[in-house]
Amino acid sequence: MSRQEVAEAVNNYLWDTYGTRTSMDANHIGKLERGEHRWPKPTTREAFRAVLKASRDADLGFYITRGQRHSDPAAHQMPPGEMLTAGDDHAGESLIGRETTDTGDMNRRELLRLLSLTGALLAAPVSGSQLDWARIESSSNGSKRLDPATLDEYEGLNAQLWAAFGAAEAKAAVSPLVNRQLTTLTTNLRRSHTTPVHRRLCGVTADLLQLAGEVAFDASAYSEAAHCYTLAATAAREAAAYDLWACAMIRHAFISVYERDFRHAAPMLDVAAGLAQNGDSALSTRHWARTVQAQALAGLGDLGGCRRALDQAEEVNHLPGRVHNGGWLRFDGSRLAEERGACYVELRRPDLAEPVLSGALSQSLSTRRRGTVLTDLALVGVQRSDVHQIVLYGSAALDTARQSGSGVVGAKLNRLHHHLQPFLADTHVRHLNSQINALIRAGN
Repeated sequence: MSRQEVAEAVNNYLWDTYGTRTSMDANHIGKLERGEHRWPKPTTREAFRAVLKASRDADLGFYITRGQRHSDPAAHQMPPGEMLTAGDDHAGESLIGRETTDTGDMNRRELLRLLSLTGALLAAPVSGSQLDWARIESSSNGSKRLDPATLDEYEGLNAQLWAAFGAAEAKAAVSPLVNRQLTTLTTNLRRSHTTPVHRRLCGVTADLLQLAGEVAFDASAYSEAAHCYTLAATAAREAAAYDLWACAMIRHAFISVYERDFRHAAPMLDVAAGLAQNGDSALSTRHWARTVQAQALAGLGDLGGCRRALDQAEEVNHLPGRVHNGGWLRFDGSRLAEERGACYVELRRPDLAEPVLSGALSQSLSTRRRGTVLTDLALVGVQRSDVHQIVLYGSAALDTARQSGSGVVGAKLNRLHHHLQPFLADTHVRHLNSQINALIRAGN
């Protein structure tokens, strides 16, 4: 079979089996053959196995680089206490940049972006005092042991990187400094420290690894993100930091939710909820776990269970004081409206979804969040067969995807693209469809 014939056979299989319309072509097959894409989503791998008569993913060369399959919760359920050392896979190398950027071939534009971001971080105000960069840089050289003040600086830099990530429209801009900081931390993990210092260093590393995963996830490098979350869970376990550990698990489970592999997400979310019960009751970790659990239940068609999980998540609004740290835990309930609306779209309840999503759209949202809400409203239009609503919100979502370059918004638009076929008789829908298709092809 030629590449194009394989692509068409896979497209036909996905349509016949799942009713999913895809536009895979010979170019995409070529990328798989060259190893540029190594881990398609579960239904796509199934289609390739069926078309090429293979019994295992490995027979076709599909694999996750360096990590375990991201839907396997077993690696995260070990009790705390096992030392994390340089000999482990968990301690070693810079983890992002292998799929999201080619760090070995950093070009001038990437270098300028790194310098620009460094300048922005140095100019940003820090509560208490400015970061001591001399201390940070010197700690990665020689055999000097870490002291509490240096660990304070590491935590301060992590906090600034999370803030930069939240503020950036193009999330990949944060990648170079995350790699730089991660290299420093993993260098220190190779050294001998007292148990308290080692545990605290593991906590700082788990924090940064979750940010590394977020950057990779936004770039649609899901296997890379999964590996980051795996290592973050291991480091948090060693630090005996239960909320940090639970958040790594939630992020890991969300990849399965995002890939519509809802059944594999459920056991990992159960583990995360159990860990959160051992954490700080003043934090919102358990409420975030319930929010992602609601998305999984919506995907499984369980309206009652989804609503109960969302109602439990709403209890975050009754917690006093600050319920998150602005970094690895950012859930404060402000996204619950858009999350609830997305769940109702998944459940094909446009009557419930539209008022909630319209309310969310009236809030002050980041570009990426606005793009996902707009796409969900366009999907409401699909469910109501309202061509005007499809075009109005779909076009606005397309603009935000172009503005932000976010893989998250792009993936949502790809889902919308698969539902436009019945409406292509309309000129405006055909134009929207072609524009989304162009965006998807550019992303591939």
